[in-house]
Amino acid sequence: MRVVEHQDIRLATEAFGDPNDPPVLLIMGATASMLGWPDDFCAALAGRGLYVIRFDHRDTGQSTTVPPGEATYAVEDLAGDAVAVLDAYGIDKAHLVGMSLGGYIAQMLAVAQPERAASLILIASEPLGWDGAELPHISQAFLDHFGTLGSLDWSDRGAMADFLVESERLCAGTGAPFDEDRERMRVERVMSRTESLPSMFNHGALATREDWTGRFREIRCPVLVIHGAEDPILPIENGRAIVGGIPGASLTVLAGTGHEIPVSRIPDIADQIAVHVRSLQV
Repeated sequence: MRVVEHQDIRLATEAFGDPNDPPVLLIMGATASMLGWPDDFCAALAGRGLYVIRFDHRDTGQSTTVPPGEATYAVEDLAGDAVAVLDAYGIDKAHLVGMSLGGYIAQMLAVAQPERAASLILIASEPLGWDGAELPHISQAFLDHFGTLGSLDWSDRGAMADFLVESERLCAGTGAPFDEDRERMRVERVMSRTESLPSMFNHGALATREDWTGRFREIRCPVLVIHGAEDPILPIENGRAIVGGIPGASLTVLAGTGHEIPVSRIPDIADQIAVHVRSLQV
């Protein structure tokens, strides 16, 4: 692990592969640390000739954490964190792979600092500053689950693990049986390296500082959208909206997949990303 110092905060990072290969920065979604990117996924990308970097957002994992409810940063600051990671690794331009909020951040960077984005790969994401008819969002079942946060006993490690595992179950599609044992092992890893689990939900109150309305339409770098057909958090209409507003963007729909990177789909997703990146190399 490598720690990046940036504006009085620390960002925990990890790299996979050969630094001489095309760089890929993985930007995870809200409340999720770098472990949201499965180890096998990072290894698969590196094995396909990519230099992969993942990192903990602030308030997750081993990055700087503030007490619950005391976060004062905006989404733009998370975008600045991603740039700081690139700078620390000496990378001028990278392929930005964003999932969920991470995809929103990747689009933000492609608009505000286009020179840093070689391309975008947007997984389970929504369009930056959507300006069309209302798009479907989080399922009622997931909202109901998160509604129990207020009564969760954060001193009860078992209860915390159960809550996080159930969150992943609700995100999963029907393409493969939900592997509770595997997910519980990952959740235990997340918990063991997180200073304050309640603080990761600071992301739930995040807002943008600027008006980004319609600005995803300004993106001109190559864009690959990968979206689960059964996504209960950002339904597939969100992925289609991105593609409809960015010239040349392409969409891959993953059958039986929710708001997740299923183990069974890792080789396929890694192949698509590697082919996309390699097609842009000169």
